[in-house]
Amino acid sequence: MSKINKPVINVAATASKIKELRIRSGYSVRAIQSVFEFSSAEAIYSWEKGKYLPSIDNLVVLASVYKVTVDDIIMKDDVEVECEIDMGKTESP
Repeated sequence: MSKINKPVINVAATASKIKELRIRSGYSVRAIQSVFEFSSAEAIYSWEKGKYLPSIDNLVVLASVYKVTVDDIIMKDDVEVECEIDMGKTESP
């Protein structure tokens, strides 16, 4: 058994980052809603409150609109876990 640091998404921090990037970029929630052609702003508010995370496709769009990378949006924490995989070795088929 070995221990590895497994990255996990910090939903609350990611939600805060999504809101921070929108505000820093000078966009309203309605403006972002129009980019996605959503009928309401509910999804945007849900992302910014951490109720839901955007899909990968929507993260790519947000990154483009805010002129950042997807990695700049997603906030991660590391959790130490035990596993049976030796991360220093590669297995051959």
